[in-house]
Order: sequence, then C-alpha cells, then structure tokens
Amino acid sequence: MRSPLAFALPLTLVLPLALTALAPAAGATAPTPAPSPGGAAPPTVEEARLDRAAPQEILRRSGFDRLAPEFGAALTRARTFAEAERTASGFGGRLWRKAVDRAQGRGPAGGDLSRSDDRPLYWARLTLTRELRGWQPGFGLTEEGRSRLLDRLERSSRGQDAIDYPAGKGMKRILLTGFDPFTLDRDTRIGNPSGATALALDGTVLRTADGSLARVETAVFPVRWQDFADGTVERTLRPHLPEADLFTTVSQGRPGRFDVERTNGAWRGGFPDNANVSRTGTVPVAGDPARQPQWTSTTLPYAAITAAVTGRFPVYDNTSVTEVPAGADTPVVRPDGPTPGSAARAGAGGDYLSNEIAYRATLLRDRLGLTGRLPGGHLHTPVLEFGPGNTDPTTGTVTDPAFVRNRLDIIAQVRAILAVAAAER
Repeated sequence: MRSPLAFALPLTLVLPLALTALAPAAGATAPTPAPSPGGAAPPTVEEARLDRAAPQEILRRSGFDRLAPEFGAALTRARTFAEAERTASGFGGRLWRKAVDRAQGRGPAGGDLSRSDDRPLYWARLTLTRELRGWQPGFGLTEEGRSRLLDRLERSSRGQDAIDYPAGKGMKRILLTGFDPFTLDRDTRIGNPSGATALALDGTVLRTADGSLARVETAVFPVRWQDFADGTVERTLRPHLPEADLFTTVSQGRPGRFDVERTNGAWRGGFPDNANVSRTGTVPVAGDPARQPQWTSTTLPYAAITAAVTGRFPVYDNTSVTEVPAGADTPVVRPDGPTPGSAARAGAGGDYLSNEIAYRATLLRDRLGLTGRLPGGHLHTPVLEFGPGNTDPTTGTVTDPAFVRNRLDIIAQVRAILAVAAAER
C-alpha cells in the first residue's frame, strides 16, 4: 500500500500534497473521541462513513446489511461481560467465514455484487463495531471493557485468530496478509485487491511450480497507524511464522504492475490513515530503539518471481529506497538500495503502512532467528481500477465489468506468484 500520489511524484512533493488533500492540515491528527465512562462511545471516523451512499449500496447488494441488526439483538441478550465477549468474538468469526465463503463460491451470494469483492467485509465490520460502540448494557461496562470487546470483534472478523494449518508433513504452509480499503474520503467505492486476495485464498490448497502442494492461510489488517503501534502485526504473526514455509504481506501499490519490494525502511511518512490520523517518525517496535535496524530485507525468491510468467501484469524487483546518508541531513533516492549507516526515509514500498507491515514482519522473522530458512517479504499489487467512464466518485457506479475483471486478474496472479515462490522453498 503506497500513498496514492506516490506513483508519479518525487517524495518531496508527494507528502505535502497528500497531507493537504486528505488530512485537516499538514501533520494534523484526528483522534477518535474517547468514550464517556460507563456510557456509549461515539462513532469513529471510519464508522461515520457508513451512511454514505456507496457503502450502503455495497452492503445491500451483498446481503451483508443484515448482520448488524442480528448482532445488536444478540448483544441485548448478553447479561454478563463474558457473554458479551463470546458474542463479539462469535459474530466477528461469523463475518470472516461469511466473507471467505462468499469469495470462494460457497453458500448464497446474498446479492448481485461480485463474489470476489472485499468491500462487504470492510463495511460490514464497521456496522458491527458501530453497534458495539453504541451499546449500553444492563451491567457495568468500563472503557477498558468496551475496548476489549472491540478488539475481540476486530481480530476475529479479520481472520487473525483463525490461522490454522493442518497437522503433519507433506504440505507446505504459506501465510499471506492483506489490507482494508483506504483513501475512502477521496472515493468510498474503493476496494483493496490485497484484501480480496486474502479472502479468495484463505484455507485453499495450491499446486506449486515444482508440483508440491501448499496450504494458504490469510488475515487482513486495518489501515490505522495506532493499531500497528499497538503490535497487531506481531501479535498475529508471531505464533505462525515458525511453522510457515513462506510468508508474504500484500498491499495495493502502483498502477499496472506488481512489485517485489527488496528493502523495507523503519520510517513512517505521515500519510493519513483511515481514521484521518497522521504519524511521522521511526516505526515504533518493542525492544531497545538503539538496536532497531533502519532497514530489513526480503527473503522472497525475487529473481524467480520476476522471471516467471504469472499473469498479464509485469512483476518488478524494486530496489529503490529513500535514505539520509550517514553524516548527512538531506534525504536522497538510492535506486540500488540503502548505503551503510544511512537512516531510512522510505523503503522500496514507500513510507506508508505497507512498508511498515513489511518492516515489522521481516524484523519479526529476523528476531525469531528464521532469516536463513523462511522466505518472506512484501508484494505490491497493481491499483484496482474502475473501468473507463466510471472513474468519477460522485457520478460513478460501485462496480463495473472492468473493475471485477481487474480484481480477478490480480487475485489469480498473486496465486501464481505464490506457486512460483513456494516451489523455491
């Protein structure tokens, strides 16, 4: 996931323009209002977008608009915090399974929206979190308790607590992550092909290029700086990286191309997230800051991936970074990667949350002592584009044939890339 203006502009121009376009002011933040003690919490910035026309149409045309009333009714039946916790976790898991089943052709489609669409999951999750945020139970519920319930709902509805590989040997294990849609104030119709890929591939078995079989398990992450600072990536991936044979974090990148990002940087560039919050500075990770590396590297087999024919989009080995060289104070672009002792200002995948998830996942790989045996890194997909004549967010439709075809082609090509990468393991 790159900031959407990063495709054609230099970094020095991208950040000010992006922050001006999508944030209240350059560098400003828009924190979520704190809930009143003992009372309901106000909707978040993300939840407030639910009432716009496009989200409502997406929910209606997928059948995902029916979940929030059922969830609200279930919450009213909860008489204790433990019952509420089971309800939140249960409905979150039900939403994830419903989205995966729909994407993989199981059960009713619920409407005429393409089964490959990731957007119903995103908007339906927000209907549930808004329901939970506004719920006032008969028993005492603290701010901490409500936050815990929201966390259970978030994790379970993203598949983060459902990663489960079969026991035994004979099948390789692939871990893949995707993201929510983002830049929704620009266009609430936007989807994210990485999230769609996660839904399409979760629990599936693919045949690799060498003829072996591989099981794919997936999860989806929010586009929010604070969740990453709170350790959601490490909490989700830590139990599963030691048992994986390959992992790749995936996000939406540049138009018309895939990129295997060679190097990840320890820097947040400040582009606003889905909560309209901006963060700039070193990526905050646990441990001694003095020992935190400025750069981490992919161990994906990028040469094999870029050489293979995997689909209609070209695939590039992207080695460029932006750094502040040792002893200097001005950022420069390095097409061939960082120089010794430099400070990161953008990895190959930029300075947004896609770079950060790649940095966190590969740093976790290294800290777990898996560097030499576990291929892993980041893959940027092409931008999921609407068809010609349907690019205006104010007059355009929520879907069109080219939009669906582009998403299906991206999903198919990610699957083919995984088959090549897993064969090299």
